Amino acid sequence: MRDVCVIGGNRYFGKRLTARLLAAGDRVTVINRGSSVPPVGAIHLVADRNDEHSLEKALGSRTFDVVVDQVCYTPRQAAVARSVFAGRTRRYVMTSTVEVYGYEDSASPVREEAVDPRSVAVDLELPWDDLDFLESHYGEGKRQAEAVLASDPAFPYVAVRVAHVLGGGDDFTGRLDHYARRIEAGEPIAVPTVNHPATYIHVDEITDFLAWVVDGEFTGPVNAASHGALTTEELCAAVAERIPGGRTVFRSVEVGEISPFSFTRSYGMDNSRATGLGFTFGQAREWLPRAVAETLASVSLGKDN
Repeated sequence: MRDVCVIGGNRYFGKRLTARLLAAGDRVTVINRGSSVPPVGAIHLVADRNDEHSLEKALGSRTFDVVVDQVCYTPRQAAVARSVFAGRTRRYVMTSTVEVYGYEDSASPVREEAVDPRSVAVDLELPWDDLDFLESHYGEGKRQAEAVLASDPAFPYVAVRVAHVLGGGDDFTGRLDHYARRIEAGEPIAVPTVNHPATYIHVDEITDFLAWVVDGEFTGPVNAASHGALTTEELCAAVAERIPGGRTVFRSVEVGEISPFSFTRSYGMDNSRATGLGFTFGQAREWLPRAVAETLASVSLGKDN
């Protein structure tokens, strides 16, 4: 039995991961602010992860084999976590994002070394507590959070750089809904003049991946993405198949807001590090129809809605 701590994990693949670990026989401790109750069988600690004293008090003398941090978005949060969990865990797993590569524009899939967190500048004085700033600097917040964890060689961490996640009836992002509603109404879908494909992963596959990481020993950044990049056109075609009479219309824009899964830069991820370590990814084009069906089954479409 392993002692695993999950910070956050109240929804989507974080919730699935907690259930998976419990089913595997692990002792799981979930830390959140108390807004939701973890699955039956988990130990529930209520604390503000932004507050070092609150975390210390909630944890008491507890130690863990692995900590999985699902809600680390800023370097300040990473600094608190590193301070609190140093000496409490053998390994610290942070769910990061493909958006750490948002400054890249590569003709080939991007490998982990393209963003070395040890070389990323950290600015703790930026307004990380401002939600609008945080949303518009999501990738940068994750980059700097990784940098904080990487700055201490004695702190064994993993940064799982997660591709765009699809699937499940509990997809809360509304991104596939965006396409479904426009396709149903025949409304234009805004895409950049040069629109690049991107890498994706199914919600069940990222759950599998995180469970595999918990069971591993490696450290450092690792990309998590299914094989094969998908285009906006492929996504929309899969959505359109679920909408009788729907019509896909694209509108190219040079400036202004674009649809959720369209990209002015090419920074799809290379998954060879993870495959070399032993994880087997699926093919994005094979699971895409299932992912779209799962998500759209919970979406209410129709002219009266």
